[in-house]
Amino acid sequence: MTTGLIPGGQPPDPRPTGGLPQQRCEPVGHAAQHVENRSRSSVITARAAASFEPVGRSVASARSFVRDTLQGWGFGDIVDDAVVLTSELVTNAVVHAGTSADLLCLRSDEGVRIEVADRYPEREIPLQASAINMGSPDREGGRGLQLCAALAGRWGVEYTPTHKTVWFQLDLPARVVGTRAAGPALPADLLPLADGRVRVAVIQIDRTGHITAWNEDAEDLFGYPAEQVTGKPLTDLAAWPHTPGTSTGIADALQLSRWEGSYGIRAANGRVTPVYASHLRVRDTGGEPSTVCLLVRDHERAVLQTPLRVPASDASTTSEGQSTDPFEVFIGYPAPDDLDGLLQRTVERARDMLDGDSAFLLLATDDETELEVRASTGLPSARQRFARVPVEAGSGRYGSARMPAVHDDLTAVPGAVPLLNGTGMRSVVTVPLKVEGRLTGSLGVAAEAPGRYSNEEALRLQFAADRIALAVESARLGELERLRRGSLNFLVEASDLLAGTLDRDQTLALMAQMTVPTLATWCAVYTIAHQASEPYLSYVLHEDEELIDGIKSLLSKVPPPDPVPTPGARVWTAPAEVAHQAALRSSMRSLGLSGGPTHQVTPGIGPTLATASAVGGETVVLPLVARNRVIGMLTLGKPTDEHFRQEILELAEDLSRRAALALDNARLYSERTAISQSLQRSLLPPELPTIEGVEVEVIYRAAGEGNEVGGDFYDVFPIRDGAYGFAIGDVCGTGPNAAAVTGLARHALRLLAREGLSGPAVLERLNSAILDEGARSRFLTLLYGEMRPQEDGSAELKVVCAGHPLPLRLRQDGSVEPAAEPQPLLGVIDDLELYEQTITLDPGDVLLCVTDGVTERREGARMLGDDGLADVLTTCTGLTAGAVAARIMRAVERFASDAPSDDMAILAMRVPGLQKD
Repeated sequence: MTTGLIPGGQPPDPRPTGGLPQQRCEPVGHAAQHVENRSRSSVITARAAASFEPVGRSVASARSFVRDTLQGWGFGDIVDDAVVLTSELVTNAVVHAGTSADLLCLRSDEGVRIEVADRYPEREIPLQASAINMGSPDREGGRGLQLCAALAGRWGVEYTPTHKTVWFQLDLPARVVGTRAAGPALPADLLPLADGRVRVAVIQIDRTGHITAWNEDAEDLFGYPAEQVTGKPLTDLAAWPHTPGTSTGIADALQLSRWEGSYGIRAANGRVTPVYASHLRVRDTGGEPSTVCLLVRDHERAVLQTPLRVPASDASTTSEGQSTDPFEVFIGYPAPDDLDGLLQRTVERARDMLDGDSAFLLLATDDETELEVRASTGLPSARQRFARVPVEAGSGRYGSARMPAVHDDLTAVPGAVPLLNGTGMRSVVTVPLKVEGRLTGSLGVAAEAPGRYSNEEALRLQFAADRIALAVESARLGELERLRRGSLNFLVEASDLLAGTLDRDQTLALMAQMTVPTLATWCAVYTIAHQASEPYLSYVLHEDEELIDGIKSLLSKVPPPDPVPTPGARVWTAPAEVAHQAALRSSMRSLGLSGGPTHQVTPGIGPTLATASAVGGETVVLPLVARNRVIGMLTLGKPTDEHFRQEILELAEDLSRRAALALDNARLYSERTAISQSLQRSLLPPELPTIEGVEVEVIYRAAGEGNEVGGDFYDVFPIRDGAYGFAIGDVCGTGPNAAAVTGLARHALRLLAREGLSGPAVLERLNSAILDEGARSRFLTLLYGEMRPQEDGSAELKVVCAGHPLPLRLRQDGSVEPAAEPQPLLGVIDDLELYEQTITLDPGDVLLCVTDGVTERREGARMLGDDGLADVLTTCTGLTAGAVAARIMRAVERFASDAPSDDMAILAMRVPGLQKD
C-alpha cells in the first residue's frame, strides 16, 4: 500500500470497483488547496485514501488501512485513537447507513486529519423541538460523534447533496505548554442545545460541606435565594443517583481535588433538576480548603464537560527502555479503575487486536454455572447487558466456555454462542478467563465473514485474556463486596422503615419507594385479600411521576401474574407485549394504516409510546409470602433493552420477604383494630337523648393508643313517664379488661332501672353481678341518678354516689358546692346498704359529674384535685352545658404537658329554665 507523497497527477474516481479498498493519491498542491477552507494554517504533506464496500468486513479493513498509514508516517502515538474513531465512523457508514465509505487520511505539520464520507446525506430532524441526544455511552449506536468529541482535537460534519462527511483531527502530542486545542466551526444545528441564556451556578462549599457562596445564576436555576441556603449542607439539596454499595457519594466528591459528573439538585418547587457539575478543590490565603462547584443543566453539560484522553501505548518498553507490564501493553495505561470501564476497554482492544467486527466479555456467576454479559462492542449491548446463559447444560448453553474455541461458521452450529444469535456474525473465537484454574469469564471476538479465525488468533486472544484475568477478577470481587455491603445497609434500613409502621397503605408506599429507583425503574404491588380472591393492583410507582398513570392504566388491562408461592424472581412478559401492541396500534392509527382516515399524529401517541418504552425491558415478579400464604406480588420492571443483574434480584428477593411480613402484620393489625374498635363502640351509648328543659353534654377520652373505651363510662337514657337515668362510673384499671366490666355495668344499669327499681336497689343488684364475675371482677365507683324535669323549669334529681368523686353544683351566683354524700363503692363487699339523695336544680344551675381521671390530673407533685376543679367551675357561670364541659376539659389538658394516663369522662347537665314569650 502506498501512502506517501506522490507528485503530480489527478485523483482517480473515488467510486469502489470491487471488494478491496481502492486507493487514491493526489498531488501536494491539490491536497493543500482541498483543505484550505477547513484548516487555514495547515500544510498538507501526505495523503492516502481508500473506499470500502457496505459489508461488515470493511470495518476491519478500514482499521488496518488507518493503522498501516499512520505507522508508515511515524505517528504511532496517535494510532490507537485514530483506529477507534475510524472504526466507529466506518461502522456507521457501511453497517448502519448501508452505503460505501470513502476514507481519506491527510498529514500536516499539526497532526493527522481523517475524513469518512458516506452516501447517506440526510440530516436528522429533531421532533417536537426535543433536545439533541448524542446517545448514551452504554449504547453501541450513536457513539461516533461522542468519541470524536472525547478524543479528537477538532472534528465536524459536512453535508453535500450526495455525501455526508465526518472528519476529525488528531494533534501530535508535542504541544506548547499552556495551549489548548480549539474546536472547529460547526453548523448551528450541530452545536450543543442550551436555553436562551446559559446559567452557570457558582457554589462554594467549606471544608465541612456547608454552602458559603451562592450566585444569582444558582438562584435562577434552583429557586433558592442565597440567604436561604447559606450555611446549609449541600447534601440537603443534592439528589445523588446510586446503586447500593457503588459510586462515590457527594460528600466524597467534594473532598476530591477535581471532579466532574452528573447529579440532581432539589429545587424550591420540590422537583429534582438534573445538573452537570465541575468541582475544584482550592484553599484560601489562610490555608483553609473549600470546594468551588460550577453547575449547569445536565443537557448543557458541553459548557463544563472536559473529556479525558487516556494515552495508550502498544510498545512493550518505556522511553527509558524499562519493561512494562503485559497487562498495560494490552489494556493501556492508566487502566480504568472501575470494573465496567475495564471490561469495555478490554472488548474494544480485543476487537481491534484481531480486526473483528464485534467483541464481548461475560463474567461467571459465583457457582460458575452461568455467564452474565457485562461488556460488548459491535453488538446491541444495551439489549444484552446482564443477560445470562448456562455454561454447559440446558438449552441455549454456552458450550465452549472452559476451553478456547474457534467456530468457522456459526450457521453450522446454531446456538453455540447464544449472544451472537441474530446478529449476523458468522465466525467467532472465544477464550476463557481463569484465575488459579477457576473459570471467571469468557472473552470472544466475532466477524461477519466465515472462516476468519484460526488457532493462531485463539492463542493471541488467550494470551491477552491471561494478562487481564486477574485484574478483572479483582475488580469484580471489589464490586461484589461493595454491592454486598450496600445491600446489607439497604436491608437494615428497609427493615427499620417497614417495622416502623402498621398502616397498610403506608407499608405499600414504603415497599415501592424502597425499590424505585434503587432496584428498578418502576414497581407495582399486587395484594391478595383472601386465598379465593384475585390479585388486586394496589400501588404503582415509576421514577418519573408523569408515567405512573400510564403504567397503572396498562397494568389494569393486563391479567395479573399468577400467585405462585415458589421463591425467587420469575420473568413476566405480559406488560411489555401489551405495551408494544398498544404502541403499534397507536402508530398505525396515526399514520392512517388501520383502515381509518389518515390524520396527523394524535396527542395520545406520545404517552402510549412513553409507556411502552418504560415497561419494554425485563419485568420480574416476586411473591409476597407470609405465614405460608401468598398475600401479594411485587413486580419490578426496567425500560426497553435493560435487564436486571442477579445481585439486584437477590436483593429484591430479600426485600420481598421482609415486606411481605410487614404487609401481613399491617393487615392483621388493621383487622384486630377494626374488631376492637367495633366492640369498644358497642360499650358506649349510641347517642344522648334530647331532654326537654335540660341541656346535657358529655366529653369522653380513653387512655391508650387505639382505645375508644376504657374503664370510665357514662350513660343517659329514658326510664319512664318523663324520667331519665344518668350514670358516670370508673372501673378499676384501664384497657380491655376494664372495658369488659364497663359493658356489664352500663347494660345492667339500663335493664334494672327500667324494671322500676329505685337507685339504691339498682346499684345493690349491680354490685352482686360484679361479684359474681369472680376473679375477673373489678371494683367500680359509680354515680347514678334519676332526673325528672319540672313544670316550673327546674329539675328534680335523686342521686346515689357509690365511691365516686362527688358531683358539683354550680349556682347562678357562681357558688360551687357538692351535690351528694359519699357512699361505699361497688364490687368489694356483699351486703351494701345505699341510700339516695334528692336535689333540685334551679333554672341556670349546672350539675358537673367527672371521673377521677379529671381530678387526679398531675404535673409533677401538683394535682388538680377537687378544689382545682371547683375553681375552674366557678368561671363557668352563664355558660351552656357544652361550653362548661369544654372549658373543664381544656383546663385539665393545660394543667400538665404530658398526655393523660387515665381515662376521663365529663358529664354536664344544665337547667336553662322556662323560655318567656
